[in-house]
Parts: sequence; structure tokens; C-alpha cells
Amino acid sequence: MDILAKLNEKIENLLKNYEEIQKENESLKTELENTKELLSQKEKELVECKEKMALKELELEEVVNKIESILGK
Repeated sequence: MDILAKLNEKIENLLKNYEEIQKENESLKTELENTKELLSQKEKELVECKEKMALKELELEEVVNKIESILGK
């Protein structure tokens, strides 16, 4: 095999590898965007849960205060 043929083969292999890496990169970008969106949804859910928990703690404090006032009477 002459030098020009070897060079052409190596260039073809490099181009093929480059195309494969580009496809993989696009796939990873899509996966990253999906993961970011999922994370954003989970963060919203977490905030909602924290808000609900805070409300439940207030309700619990009210119940405890009522019980204490009943026991104190």
C-alpha cells in the first residue's frame, strides 16, 4: 500500500470517528437537557413539599397549643 492510500485511509477513519463523536455529543446534549428539565421539576416538587411540611408544622403547633390549653383548664 502506498503512502497516499494509507493517508486516505487514515483520513477516512478520522472522518468516520469524528462523525461518530458528533452523534454521541448530540445524544449527550439531549440527555443533559432532559436531565436538567427533570431536575427542575424535582426542585419544584421539593419546594412544594417543604411548603406543605411547613403548613403541617403550623397545624401541629396549633393542635399542641389547643391540647395544652385544654389540659391547663
